[in-house]
Amino acid sequence: MYTLIIILIIVVCLLLVGVVMVQNSKGGGLASDFSSSNQIIGVKRTGDFLEKATWYLTIALMVLTLGSNFFIDREEVVQEESAIQEQIDNAALPAQDNSEAPIGE
Repeated sequence: MYTLIIILIIVVCLLLVGVVMVQNSKGGGLASDFSSSNQIIGVKRTGDFLEKATWYLTIALMVLTLGSNFFIDREEVVQEESAIQEQIDNAALPAQDNSEAPIGE
């Protein structure tokens, strides 16, 4: 389930990048392409659609990101940490050579 949510997050991010790149902060972008002709979706409606799409995709990204926390497999993380700790505990300490005097004495 966690993998599915990560894939959805990536798809939403790509869609959000696409919608933001189509917009132009000074009123151009995709909306300016339809200014010469009257299409089914007019200039005003295109801008409204892009703005709403941006908001919906942003909200979806936030919900998916925060919701992904509930699907992380905690047992696997704990097992990895304990395996690393076991390796640290079982590691041999390096032998210390005390035959040389410390520098400065």
